[in-house]
Amino acid sequence: MAASKSQGSYFGLFLVGATVLVGGIAGIASATGKLLMLVGVGILLAAAAGFLKIKPLEGETPVERSPEAMKWMGAGVVLLGWVVTIGGLHLVDSNGGRIVASLLGIGVSLFGMLYVLPAAFNKTAFWKTAGGRPARNGFTAVASKATLESELTGGPRAMESAR
Repeated sequence: MAASKSQGSYFGLFLVGATVLVGGIAGIASATGKLLMLVGVGILLAAAAGFLKIKPLEGETPVERSPEAMKWMGAGVVLLGWVVTIGGLHLVDSNGGRIVASLLGIGVSLFGMLYVLPAAFNKTAFWKTAGGRPARNGFTAVASKATLESELTGGPRAMESAR
């Protein structure tokens, strides 16, 4: 899930915080539940601070901006699927009808997730550019090991240039 050790550590901290928070919400009527909720919020804030601290270390994002309207349309289709599912459960009384409404809603959500949203993001994917040139320097359609190594390694260090 994580690209570096610090990202993985903060993601693990986030998961622990979310679990403690949900446990606190489940038992909110008791004093222990309220304490767990506060501890969970504290852990989540610590994870958020950690994520913000390491954000500058991530480097350049390889994906260009994609059309906002397509993103919102994809999210809307996914949300519409859930509305169909939940609405179908309230409108239909028979079990068979509820199953059909649920499957229809799940199908609409999957259509939004697997067709509409990827179409929005693939329009500006880093491997697609005008004229057939890759958007990122150093990556070609047929890259050799030497090409990739020269682009992925840094320049000579102080001790290496002295040799």
